[in-house]
Amino acid sequence: MHIRMDWRSVTFDWTRVRAFLVTAEEGSLSAAARALGMSQPTLGRQVEALEAELGVALFERTGRGLRLSPIGHELLEHARAMGDGARALSLAAWGQTEALEGEVAISASDAYAAYLLPPILERLHRAEPRIRIDIVVSNDLSDLSRREADIAVRNVRPTAPDLIARKVRDASARLYAAPEYLDRVGRRGTAAEFSDAEFIEIDDQGSLMHLLNDSGFALTGANFPYRCRNFTVMWEMVRRGMGIGVIDDRIGDNDPHVVRALPGFGPIGFPVWLAAHRDIARSRRLRLVFDALVEGLGP
Repeated sequence: MHIRMDWRSVTFDWTRVRAFLVTAEEGSLSAAARALGMSQPTLGRQVEALEAELGVALFERTGRGLRLSPIGHELLEHARAMGDGARALSLAAWGQTEALEGEVAISASDAYAAYLLPPILERLHRAEPRIRIDIVVSNDLSDLSRREADIAVRNVRPTAPDLIARKVRDASARLYAAPEYLDRVGRRGTAAEFSDAEFIEIDDQGSLMHLLNDSGFALTGANFPYRCRNFTVMWEMVRRGMGIGVIDDRIGDNDPHVVRALPGFGPIGFPVWLAAHRDIARSRRLRLVFDALVEGLGP
């Protein structure tokens, strides 16, 4: 016997399903509440309401938090499919608009957001004042499929199949210092002469030290009295004469407060990519902003 279900009788509340999905993916109510921008009690009530609506327990409450129940595991994939469908609907509707107005979110690292994007966005605003730009400052790869941003400036090639990407240039980073710092420690002509110089590390893994040592320096942890994971803060420390730092030469060479610390040292190359969702790229507004970024960040 064939049973036909009338979809009009299905009354799922997507807000509750989303609460379950994000809680399952984040692993706790507190983390899910932060991700959704709501209070933990409100989120908990939504999850409990969905459990009551479905008549099943989606999570097992343990002393250490929440754990998906067997039925929760089974329903999670269906919830993800609903989430993908909701995002696809939103993306399709967003991409169909032809109006050159509205908001565009651009994700970029702190250094690019602070030093390279402003003149590009200023020119764009003069040309199209009805477009509003939301700058998402992040050194992580934003999930464009989930609309954390519409366009992302990245230093690695995006591989997700639902994204389009364009390499806008091969960039170069160099070592910079304030002139007064170099005057204080003495100007050096080779990498080996920097054994007692002070540098500002950029992450917890000692990436700058390892990179420089692979290029002829002989540095140890003693050469790095400061570590800063924010490039704009690191750059301000360099400008104040606190040590030597590395940054994109478009930023460093245009800053009158610094000079190249070792002019003969070869550049550190890295790519600059722009990425956007394939569906979003059909929007005139998004294409205009995307093209403005290509022109502004390109060679």
